[in-house]
Formats: sequence, C-alpha cells, structure tokens
Amino acid sequence: FGVGKTTLAQLVYNDVSVEGFFDLKAWVSVSEEFDVVRVTKTILQSVSFEFCDLNDLNLLQVKLSQLLKRKRFLIVLDDIWNEKYEDLMILFSPFQGGYTGSKVIVTTRSQTVASMVGTVPAYHLNEMSFASCLSLLTQHALGRTNFDDHPNLKVVGEEIVKRCKGLPLALST
Repeated sequence: FGVGKTTLAQLVYNDVSVEGFFDLKAWVSVSEEFDVVRVTKTILQSVSFEFCDLNDLNLLQVKLSQLLKRKRFLIVLDDIWNEKYEDLMILFSPFQGGYTGSKVIVTTRSQTVASMVGTVPAYHLNEMSFASCLSLLTQHALGRTNFDDHPNLKVVGEEIVKRCKGLPLALST
C-alpha cells in the first residue's frame, strides 16, 4: 500500500515517447468494486472519445474489440483487487486483436492478480530508504532536499519518516 504503483504507471502513461508510440490510450481506476461492465465501458469511452450508454457486456466488448483491432494501444488498469480468474479473463478478452507492441499495465497489491494477468514477471516496488524518505518529506514540507536551513525540524522530520515506514504516499500526505 502506498509504495508508488499508481505514480509509476502515471509516469509511463504520460511519458512523451509513449504518446507517439501508441494509437490509443486508456486509464481505468478499477479498485475494490470490480465491475467488468463499468471498466469495459470506461476503456471504450476513453479510446473512442464518445459517451456510451450501452450496459450489455457482450455489446461493449464487441465494440471495444473492433476499436482496438489493428491498433497499438496502451491500457492501464490501476489497482485491481479482484482475484477471480474468470472475471479477469473476460475483462482482457477484447485486447486480443491489438497490434504487436500493445500493452496492458496492471497495478495491484495482489501477487495472485499479477500472476494471472502477467505475460512478463511482475515488477515489485519496495519501500523507500530512510534517506530517500527524509529527502521526499523535506521536499514536500520545505521545498528543499534537506534540513540544512531548518535544523530545528530535523528530529520531528525523522520521527515522521519512521512512522511512514518507507511509503511515499504516506510521506506525501
């Protein structure tokens, strides 16, 4: 929790070199409430730039599959919790017709999800080092990378860093 999965995916998604490589891009926050119709509809609307009032999963998937066919796409599915293989395979079925180089990035806390959807080994993010956390905290709090100008705040900063246990999201908050 809070190690930077979403932030890393955002950096990739918004990178300038990614912009020119893919024909279509979509970002969906999946979260705990896994609804394949909602997720599919969100992807469809993102790549078509049109509102869709369909609620039939089959129709949504056929339409999405047609839009992705013969295109190179990047789809980010952020924060998947659902560990049901069948649900995930249904969600992924429209992605089959994309050109070589199409990518689906999944962020998840679950090794089970990563194993089910991954075609490459999962990239695990670790907690940050104490020194990196301290630097991040001072950057957010003071606009600097160290406490040189505010030595009286260093002890408090170090205590905050210890409590955040290497999690950048906790530090930023």
